[in-house]
Amino acid sequence: MNNYTMLLPNYSIGEDCYDKIPEYCEKYGTKAVVIGGERAMAAAKPYLTAALADSKISITDFIHFGGEASYENVDMLMGNEAVKSADMLFAVGGGKATDTCKCLGDKTGLPVFTFPTIASNCSCCTSVSIMYHSDGTFAEPYFFLQPPVHAFINTKIMCEAPYKYLWAGMGDTYAKFYECTISARGEQLEHYTGFGVNMSGMCVEPILMYGKKALEDNKRGVCSHEFKEVVLAIAAVTALVSIYLTRDHTPDYNSGLAHAIFYTLTSVKNIEENHLHGEVVAFGVLICLLVDGQRDEFEKIYKFNKSVGLPTSLENIEISREQMDALIPNIPNMSDVRHNPYIVTEDMLRRAFDELDEYNKKN
Repeated sequence: MNNYTMLLPNYSIGEDCYDKIPEYCEKYGTKAVVIGGERAMAAAKPYLTAALADSKISITDFIHFGGEASYENVDMLMGNEAVKSADMLFAVGGGKATDTCKCLGDKTGLPVFTFPTIASNCSCCTSVSIMYHSDGTFAEPYFFLQPPVHAFINTKIMCEAPYKYLWAGMGDTYAKFYECTISARGEQLEHYTGFGVNMSGMCVEPILMYGKKALEDNKRGVCSHEFKEVVLAIAAVTALVSIYLTRDHTPDYNSGLAHAIFYTLTSVKNIEENHLHGEVVAFGVLICLLVDGQRDEFEKIYKFNKSVGLPTSLENIEISREQMDALIPNIPNMSDVRHNPYIVTEDMLRRAFDELDEYNKKN
């Protein structure tokens, strides 16, 4: 790829970061429509209202995003009069809300500003939307060049949110390091891919260093240094890594076996209803490391998962071994493992699940 463009996200972080909204948004117009989840919009509304009180920007409406990051909901929002008359989109909430709005922004040409209210993923800063079917099953990644214009990462709102989101976000974040380094192993990489792979160490180091303390502080509603460091790893660092790794608009280096396991499990109703993305991915990392023969790293992540309550067994995510055995044939066909230094086979997977079962019996 001789000629290409990299567009990187901008962000403001802190308890008073909404004060920066007029500075970074007024140049795009005077009318903003807020789109997100009901609870997320309720949490952000007083802060948004206060920040815009003396600005040129008015909020025309607060619209629910539809509950799923689906093309059907994007189409529904495109027909909304408040969206049609807006100068900019304010995406408020978690990953599904922001992914819906980013897809909407790409299709309408409206600039998108994100206001994450939970620290569960990096959607607020990435240039991809993970799209699902209306029934909650995985559809595809929807790539675009322009990430949100600016993300306003209010750590006070995040710290007041249920701790389970930070908990799950940690698993999704450290997965990035293991998946991309495996996917890129032994290759002469393009500059942007190499940059992303080398940056990915910052997806795992802060999590293992600060994660347990950050989670404890989140439970107490304390916006500590450790909490902010983990939020930055989840929301900002992982997004930058993702943007560099997906410059060719493929998941070849940005995903891997842990996510292939998660997306396969989305066909189980219980997973979509009762478990978070990063929670299941955290479990998938254990299988990924066993398949790859990284026993030392497996033990490190297993120990960390145990310390914070992330899953270490199928039982923890309410999946029986019989259910998993029936789904294993689907995993090698997932696009997430298409680009791997070796072919992931059913036998490899079954041996890894067997090994994890035995390890759990001893620990």
